[in-house]
Amino acid sequence: MSESYGVVAAIVVLGLLGLIGAFALNKALTVTYPTEGKLTTYESGVDPVGEGWAQVHIRYYLFAYLYVIFAVDAVYLFPWATVFAQLGVATLIEMFVFLAFVAVGLLYAYRKGVLRWT
Repeated sequence: MSESYGVVAAIVVLGLLGLIGAFALNKALTVTYPTEGKLTTYESGVDPVGEGWAQVHIRYYLFAYLYVIFAVDAVYLFPWATVFAQLGVATLIEMFVFLAFVAVGLLYAYRKGVLRWT
C-alpha cells in the first residue's frame, strides 16, 4: 500500500519540478526591453483616462451568478436525461426536487427584479 503512495508522491514531485522548470525556462529565454510606452495601461488603443478603478453595477454580477446556476443545472440535467429510463422512478422524483430548487432560485431573482434590464 505504501508503494502506491510513493508513486503518487513521485508524480506530484515530477509535475511540480516540470512546472517550475517551465517557468524558469520562460524567464531565462524571454528578452524584454521595457519602455515607457510598453509599461502604460492598454485600453484598446486609446490613451488611458482617469484611474484604473471603476464601479460596476451589481446587476452584472447577478446575471453572471444566474448563468452559473443554470450552467450547473445543465451539467446535471443532460447526463441524467440520457440514462433516466434505466434508473427508475426514484431518480425522476429526485430530478424534480432538484429542478424545484432551481425554480425557487429563478423565482427569487425575478421577485428581486434582477431579471429586469433597465
